[in-house]
Amino acid sequence: MRVRLADEHGGGMLVDQVHLQSAVDFAVLESRGPVRLGSSALVGHLPKEVAERALWWQRHMVEVLTGLVPDAPAGVRPRPEYDPSCRSLAERERAKAVELVALGEEVSPRTVKRMRQRYESGGVEALADHRLVPHTTVAGKVDQRVVEAVRQAIAESVNASTRTIEHARWRTERILAAEHGEGVVAMPARTTFYRLFGKLSGGVHVTGSARTRRSLADQPEGPFRYEQVTAPGELMQIDSTPLDVLVRLDEGVPGRVELCGLCVRLVSDRAVGGSWHDAWTSTSGEPSWAPGTSAPSTTTPPRTSPTPWARPQATNVRASSAAH
Repeated sequence: MRVRLADEHGGGMLVDQVHLQSAVDFAVLESRGPVRLGSSALVGHLPKEVAERALWWQRHMVEVLTGLVPDAPAGVRPRPEYDPSCRSLAERERAKAVELVALGEEVSPRTVKRMRQRYESGGVEALADHRLVPHTTVAGKVDQRVVEAVRQAIAESVNASTRTIEHARWRTERILAAEHGEGVVAMPARTTFYRLFGKLSGGVHVTGSARTRRSLADQPEGPFRYEQVTAPGELMQIDSTPLDVLVRLDEGVPGRVELCGLCVRLVSDRAVGGSWHDAWTSTSGEPSWAPGTSAPSTTTPPRTSPTPWARPQATNVRASSAAH
């Protein structure tokens, strides 16, 4: 808060109240009783615990700045450690930190300095811990039952013909009457409902193109998501594509084949030996499999670089016959 001062010639200037009260030559010439905080109205919109904590900090910050607490009796001298006439501001901040630590508070001189700067720039409201203040939701102060009814009305309009906002308002009233009784839940004002409807229907095109609305509703969820894998082979991706070649199958019958690809999510190198090889192919094969599908029958062209299964061969003796 600022105070306007005027000299004997009529000139004026604005001075911060805290700087005025902390001046060396400042004095109260006439007192009309104890000074009251008068700051409760500034934090009245905050939760009770947060407001009380802000007023508690204000009391200590006023003492640091002026040497006296706000409700100090008239004629009382500041305590020696907070006397502005013989103590610097930094010394008073350190003294306040020591005092608060003795009271069981976990504060430091740096914390006191930061709170003092907040008080000077923003007053008592700046001392409030806004992390403890409930954040405003999208619906604001509208009854949650109304919000749920509006969401239901929006969901019903996806496959219906395009309607107006007034129809959505009428439908919301009908939903509330059916679920809670006629007149039990009060509808918000028209302008409030319009704002709420605009926030909840964003991107749905309730009052827009029906084709766009239905197309957006038919979109599947994104294919990419985080998967937590705890064991080798728990998550596998398989894909296949037909090859434009003929091969000789069992008993000399020609036929087409498909190329299958398998991607296995591994957990660690230690788990590669058993699970990578077991997931890719079987050494002995199932009873119904053709003999050519077993691992010992698998052949690959010679390579100059290490084969992809070199590590499994080194870590697990079962993989030694996986390829030749």
